[in-house]
Amino acid sequence: MAHELIEYFAARQSETVTLLRQLVELESPSESKPALDRLGQFIAEQLRDLGASVEVVPQTTAGDHLVATFGSGAASPIVTLCHIDTVWPLGTLEKMPWREEDGKLRGPGVYDMKASTAMLLMALRYFRETQTQPAHPLRMLFTTDEETGSLTSRALIEAEAKNAALVLCLEPALSNGALKTFRKGTGDFTITAYGRAVHAGADHAKGVNAIEEIARQIIALHRMTNYELGTTVNVGVISGGTVSNVVPDRARIEVDIRVSTLAEGERMVKTILNLEPQLPGARLKVTGGLNRPPMERTPQIVEAFQKAQAIGAELGLDLLEGSTGGASDGNFTGALGVPTLDGLGAVGNGGHSIDEHVVALSLPERTALLAAILTQW
Repeated sequence: MAHELIEYFAARQSETVTLLRQLVELESPSESKPALDRLGQFIAEQLRDLGASVEVVPQTTAGDHLVATFGSGAASPIVTLCHIDTVWPLGTLEKMPWREEDGKLRGPGVYDMKASTAMLLMALRYFRETQTQPAHPLRMLFTTDEETGSLTSRALIEAEAKNAALVLCLEPALSNGALKTFRKGTGDFTITAYGRAVHAGADHAKGVNAIEEIARQIIALHRMTNYELGTTVNVGVISGGTVSNVVPDRARIEVDIRVSTLAEGERMVKTILNLEPQLPGARLKVTGGLNRPPMERTPQIVEAFQKAQAIGAELGLDLLEGSTGGASDGNFTGALGVPTLDGLGAVGNGGHSIDEHVVALSLPERTALLAAILTQW
């Protein structure tokens, strides 16, 4: 029976690929609410056709989120997490069109993470066609701002997760197909240095150079990186000054941090928020904090992985586990202590790059794994 599940989805590979192409060609950058809402409407129609009820959660600063319900019963629900926004701006399809070549499916957002939405819809199709019920009611979230920090969706994700027996984050798998049982936490900061502007020739000694101040802060920040602890600091954006013959009175940086434990995250936040200026007369303004807590490899997550691994073995799949420095919405649910499985999406690589792709033959196996978990949990 287990192998028949893979055969079911293998026989419907062309339908899966057609659906995935439709999703990819409905471009959906995080910053375009109209585009996100068009894609959301398409997904909602697919869900309703498959027997799910759909609630639209309106947003003003992001695309509308969707919450869909499938199945019934008194058991606590299984919550699935998919984000439908991508990092790719409108018009990317013109230079990076959908294509199938060398066993790979390519296009903006195909791997991160529109393949996951296609897989979930195909799993629902399996339930409908075989008159199979999932072991738990399903609560399926399709959110629109994960790539920009989940600022409008975090409360919704956490509220749904608190009632869940299990959370399945359908982010793409690691390149070897492994699930993700650990993710670093992330933090974002903006640091602005203020100095005193003067003529660089006539009054240089009276000036306070904000660029020099921010340069000193950059060195101090980068020295906080500690690979043994898994802590990294990266200054990724810098700006300041006006013209070369004026001592600049303002400079600004944007900083990314990654941490392996919540305690380390709290320590780093406190340290950065309490930075002091190093030049006499300079001032600092520091804003930001921890955006996503770490998804630590807790006993609950290990137990959930081992159970999924056993289900995968029945399908003939040898599931592995791994870790990543990237964050996802699974960070929120894992930090709540809810059993969370992450990386259940398609196998591929190149997220956020022109090499983004999905390995086509991974789709039947990964969809079968998803359907098996939903029926056997």
